[in-house]
Amino acid sequence: MTRLVLVAAAMLIDGAGRVLAAQRPEGKSLAGLWEFPGGKVEPGETPEAALVRELDEELGIAVSAGDCEPLAFASHGYGDFHLLMPCWIVRRWQGEPVGRQGQALRWVTLAELAALPMPPADAPLLVALRQYLAGKAAEHVAAR
Repeated sequence: MTRLVLVAAAMLIDGAGRVLAAQRPEGKSLAGLWEFPGGKVEPGETPEAALVRELDEELGIAVSAGDCEPLAFASHGYGDFHLLMPCWIVRRWQGEPVGRQGQALRWVTLAELAALPMPPADAPLLVALRQYLAGKAAEHVAAR
């Protein structure tokens, strides 16, 4: 039987429409690959609560669960476990993101993000992110 691992992830988007990418640090599985920040959901914890906790622990930022907009999820088998990863858009937070666990951080455009090496579970989420950003751009044009 395959073990299921539930991980909550965030696509942080700044005022310029750039996305925060975090590089997995040395010593961790998939080290060197770029991913969306987040982490494992602990027993008894909701995915939203895990996301808020992980963003504080990993990046030192305060996020309200109400500012997390569900976007998509990834489902990917890694051999010895299966990853289920709901992903939220986060556009508001308090503090400046810092790699508190030794991970490098980069604010990147969608095109730059697509060119970065990513874990197999993260890469398919770029389609949903692209659609989200295109919709926001259309809303901005319509509002003018």
